[in-house]
Amino acid sequence: MNISYCSDKYQYTMGKSFYDKGLQNKKAIFNLFYRSAPDKNNWAVVSGTREALIMVSGLGSESEEFFEKFLPGEEYREYRKFLAQMKFTGNIYAMEEGEIAFPTQPVIIVEGPLIEAQVLETPLLTIMNHQMAIATKASRVSRSTTKPISEFGSRRAHGPWAATYGAKAAFIGGCLNTSNVLTATIFDLPVSGTMAHSFITAFGCTIAGELKAFNTYISTHFGEPLILLVDTYDTLRCGVKNAIKAFRENGVDDNYPNSYGIRLDSGDLTYLSIRTREMLDEAGFTKCKIFATNALDEYIISEIERQGAKIDAYGVGDAIATSKHNPCFGNVYKLVEIEGTGVLKRSEDKSKAINPGFQITYRLIINGMFKGDVTCLRGDTMEKKIQAGEQITIRDEYDDTKVTTFDAGCYQAKPLQREVMKKGIIISPEKDIRDKRNYYLSNLQGFNETQRRIINPHYYKADISDDLYDLKNRLIESLINEIKHFDEN
Repeated sequence: MNISYCSDKYQYTMGKSFYDKGLQNKKAIFNLFYRSAPDKNNWAVVSGTREALIMVSGLGSESEEFFEKFLPGEEYREYRKFLAQMKFTGNIYAMEEGEIAFPTQPVIIVEGPLIEAQVLETPLLTIMNHQMAIATKASRVSRSTTKPISEFGSRRAHGPWAATYGAKAAFIGGCLNTSNVLTATIFDLPVSGTMAHSFITAFGCTIAGELKAFNTYISTHFGEPLILLVDTYDTLRCGVKNAIKAFRENGVDDNYPNSYGIRLDSGDLTYLSIRTREMLDEAGFTKCKIFATNALDEYIISEIERQGAKIDAYGVGDAIATSKHNPCFGNVYKLVEIEGTGVLKRSEDKSKAINPGFQITYRLIINGMFKGDVTCLRGDTMEKKIQAGEQITIRDEYDDTKVTTFDAGCYQAKPLQREVMKKGIIISPEKDIRDKRNYYLSNLQGFNETQRRIINPHYYKADISDDLYDLKNRLIESLINEIKHFDEN
């Protein structure tokens, strides 16, 4: 499947109009951004930009016959020839994978000929909305506890592509490993897996069969990490007891060179983990880990942690793999400049009007801590002051009382969007996925504890420059003026 053409037809019907009227080479700038983060959070984790660049590189790889299937007829003949040869020749600026992005900030900026940039809308959004939803959910789940989180959601994902790249996004967003072997193979990730209930019942629907299943598993995986699933019949009355017996019979104890433990997959996880811990400790298995699964999410994990559960690690499935509470991430792709002139889509709600023009966002840092973001027009007054290290003042777009001044020489500024594709060629080196995950984790430490909490996080300053504010409002006021007098013409 060529995902470069995983698109909507209207991208190509608009393109024909541009082509027929000679507008296809007009210089356009599109921004991919989101308006609000899921789960009442105030930020999101970036993932997917590498796949997005690979997708863009695939334009121009289909024959005229391919386009004839959805653009048939003689009137489309010349346009089909053009499309078959059309590669992307522009530039792309993007945030790194693992970056923390705030609403309205450009995650990806596409600069290029109008038709080339326009047809990228749907496949870009398909990739970025999926991966950012998963990475952001994984971030929330992994922030709900200090314990490791494993991603176990492939069977609930919306197809193999979603399972594979969702697991990748989950790792960037803070998960320790994945159960998906294809993701682990592609990205060289740590992969984990224990056993299913079917493994236990394959040895007969008896308590003796459960013990035999445990003995068989240990004997065939001795020397590896060992996790036994103990809730097939009764967790406390037989499951944990059989696990203890199997460990003893096979010489597994606290001197075992690898990790070993049990998995709880049903019931009251707080109560069961406390009782299980007592049973294991009384038997001398103080290093035996307790791993928990069973429809977990950040809210459930936070609550059972608060209740004092004795769980050492968690496996989370559909909550992460489908971003269950908010399965549709809100990235949009909007034209913000044409032939050097800023443009925007006006909304009845002024706060939803997009930011026009060719932009760049700076993260302002003092003593290693993030103190605010400001999105500027490239080359505007604010950007020049930032680059010169001069005193700057950023203002909240919707509240004049929220003003912050950064004194000259007292802050550092990190640009968030960097050029990753130049004249259609990828110029950013691919990074190891562990570096992307570590980049996210280091970014996380740049925010204070109140900004990192998963419920009612504290407001973080993410504003726009005065010049961008003025351009935006001039365009809106001009449109309002035209609309007022429209009926008079």
